[in-house]
Amino acid sequence: MNQNIAGVILSDVTANQLNIGGFTPMTTIDFPGELATVIFVQGCGFRCQYCHNGHLVDIKAQGQITWSSIREFLQSRKGLLDAVVFSGGEPTVQSSLIPAIQEVKALGFKVGLHTAGAAPLRLAKVLPYLDWVGFDIKGLAHDYTYITGVDAGDKCWQSLRLLLNSKVNYEVRTTVHWDLIPADKLLEIGLWLKNEGVERFVVQHCNTGHCQNPDLGPSVLSHDEKQEVWQQLEQYFPSFAVR
Repeated sequence: MNQNIAGVILSDVTANQLNIGGFTPMTTIDFPGELATVIFVQGCGFRCQYCHNGHLVDIKAQGQITWSSIREFLQSRKGLLDAVVFSGGEPTVQSSLIPAIQEVKALGFKVGLHTAGAAPLRLAKVLPYLDWVGFDIKGLAHDYTYITGVDAGDKCWQSLRLLLNSKVNYEVRTTVHWDLIPADKLLEIGLWLKNEGVERFVVQHCNTGHCQNPDLGPSVLSHDEKQEVWQQLEQYFPSFAVR
């Protein structure tokens, strides 16, 4: 059957074609309030300097996990797990994402998505199937090229607005390396998010052990400076957390 995804006609796209780069059988942290499994979809258009999942970036790299094995696993976990989260990489780069989500929904699971929203049209196609989204804002729109290597800031913020208008449950999160996003810049991001209507914001400390940019050192800010930032961000959002 033909499908129209992101304005492109794709023939015979099936879940079996999903290129899977990794799999976490059970987690309590990737879909708030739900016991979930996470499927790491291969491929990403960004080259974030702090990325520690470099093995997922190349969409052509063949994963070792098949969709049929995922399907079999999920069938055995009906009634035990609540949800399935598609993460990455960037899950929306693969056109097989929607058929895979449809299969998951048919099995009775909730569906979550981790995305940075670089392709608004693709996100718009996926949103109607989702129960929750973890949306990564990399920075202010004009800082995306520096942080990710791609001039996609305007599209990502457009995708954020699509998410907020969809009424799908969500959290917005920003991964921070203090050399890339200093304290004043993070506060500026927070203010922009507040003005967009974001109610749930999470700051994530980056894992500096395997950064895409090997020249990035430890991410350090003094305890007192961080506490000042957290206190300010707490005033912006009804829900704020640090991980």
